[in-house]
Order: sequence, then structure tokens, then C-alpha cells
Amino acid sequence: MTGRTPEAKELYHGNFLSIVTVGSWEYVRRINASGVIAIVPITDQHEIVLISQYRPPLQGLVLELPAGLVGDEPGAEDESLHVAAERELLEETGYRAGKIEQVFTAASSAGLTDEMITFFLATELSRVGPGGGVAGESIETVVIPLDKVDQYLTEMAQSGCFIDAKLLTGLYLARRAKK
Repeated sequence: MTGRTPEAKELYHGNFLSIVTVGSWEYVRRINASGVIAIVPITDQHEIVLISQYRPPLQGLVLELPAGLVGDEPGAEDESLHVAAERELLEETGYRAGKIEQVFTAASSAGLTDEMITFFLATELSRVGPGGGVAGESIETVVIPLDKVDQYLTEMAQSGCFIDAKLLTGLYLARRAKK
């Protein structure tokens, strides 16, 4: 690919997102965060730790990996991806990882946003807190054996629960790490 990309022009600036245009292309940028992380937590019993929460854009429950923004808190703008992954895992699930490693970075929705998500594999888990998220979040922790997760996801989708696409990437990464 050659050539110079035209300069982005901001069309809208909100509290968390901005809409920009480059040429004839419009897309969304996150503001007030330096990155996005998702964690694939695997217990010693070969279970995956997921979360379920209501998401207003979908007006329903979504089954997801623990995930969150990096550097979005005042005073923590220089937070590292690794520290954010540890923080989000604990906040959302109540688990702490003895081992957490960065394994993959991918575009979240390349036709809509410039957002990149960095995935971490978390193992040697210990339950040290209640989880549930921070103020304003209502997160439920769900622990499923890896050998039953496909059936569980099918049943949840059939019951009307939304399945976040990051979760499918996380399952791929978990199965790849198991080999």
C-alpha cells in the first residue's frame, strides 16, 4: 500500500468517543483511553472464566471475556496493558492470575473503529474477591469447563443472550495454548 493517508477531521467529540472522517470514510475513535485489553482466564481445572452483563446498545445480556480500557482513570493515563489486564480481571471476576501473558493483538471492528484489542492469557488463578465490576457495572461471573463451553454458548445464544465476538477469539487462543 502506498500513498499518504489524508488527515482525519473530527465530526463529533463526546465524553468517551469521537467520530472522525478521513476522505469519505467515517469511523469512531475512543478518547480518554490508551488501549483496550481482553483477558482469557483459565483455571487449573480447565475452566474458562467469563462474565455476563447488560449492554445498553444491544438492550440485553452479553456473555463476554473480562475486558476493559487502559489508562482511562484519572491519574492512571500511563497505565500499561499488563497492569490494566490484571486490574480488570480482579475487578470483574474477583480472580487474580499467578501468570498473565500477552498473546495477541487484533482490530476489534476495522470498518467501524481504529480500536485495537490486546488479549492476555491468565492462568494459575486464585479467587480473591467478589468481582462484579466497579460502580455503575453489574457483572456476573460465569465459570464453564472448556470441554462444555461450545454447548453452553449455543444454549445461551438460543435463549436470547448475546455472545461477544472477543469471546470466540479467546476460546481459539485458549485452545491453542492448551496444545
